[in-house]
Amino acid sequence: MDVRTTEVTIPAAGVELAADLRVPAETAGTVLFAHGSGSSRHSPRNLAVARALNDRGLATVLIDLLTSDEEQVDERTAELRFDIGLLGDRLAAIVDWLAVEPTLGRLPIGLFGASTGAAGALVAAAARPERVRAVVSRGGRPDLAGAALSRVRAPSLLLVGGLDEQVIALNETAMSPLDGVGELRVVPGATHLFEEPGTLAQVADEAAAWFTTHLRP
Repeated sequence: MDVRTTEVTIPAAGVELAADLRVPAETAGTVLFAHGSGSSRHSPRNLAVARALNDRGLATVLIDLLTSDEEQVDERTAELRFDIGLLGDRLAAIVDWLAVEPTLGRLPIGLFGASTGAAGALVAAAARPERVRAVVSRGGRPDLAGAALSRVRAPSLLLVGGLDEQVIALNETAMSPLDGVGELRVVPGATHLFEEPGTLAQVADEAAAWFTTHLRP
C-alpha cells in the first residue's frame, strides 16, 4: 500500500500540537490516535497498529496531545496524562480540524485510544457524535470518561489483555453506561502493553476490522 506521510501542526483548544498524517492512496476513513499515559505519537505500539490500518485503506493521525513544555511538566508530576477533560477537549478540536482538512475532510472519523487516551477519545466521541463514527480502546481506562460514557453514540470496541485483570474489571464497569454501543473483547495471554508474541497483531486486526466496518462512507 502506497502511504504518504506528512508532519503537520494542528491547532487544538489554544495550543499547537505536532502530528504525523499517514494517508494511503485510496482512503476510506481516518483514525485519530489518542496515546496513553507517558507515551507519544512515536509509540512503537501505536505505529504498528497505524501501519495495519494503513494497509486496510485507512488514513491515520498520530498526534502528541501535550506540548513539549507540558510533557516536561507531566514527566515530573504525571498529572496532565490523567486530565481527561483536557485530553477530550483537544481531541474534539482535532476532530473539528479533520472535518475541514482538504485531504481528509470528506472522510468518516474514528478514534483509537490507549490507556488514559481511551478515556479522552470517549469524551471526544460524546462531544462530537455527528462526526466520530467508531472508537477502539487498547488496554484503556474508559471508566475515567465518567458521565460522558452515557452520551457516546459511536460503536466502541474495548480490547483488554486477558492477564490484565484490574483493567478488565474497569472496562466491565464502563460497559453499562455505554448502553449497547460498547463491546468488550479480551485478548488471551496478553498483559497491559500487549508485548507477548502475536497479541499486538491481534489488536491491530481487531481494530482494523472494527474501523473498516463502521467507517464506511
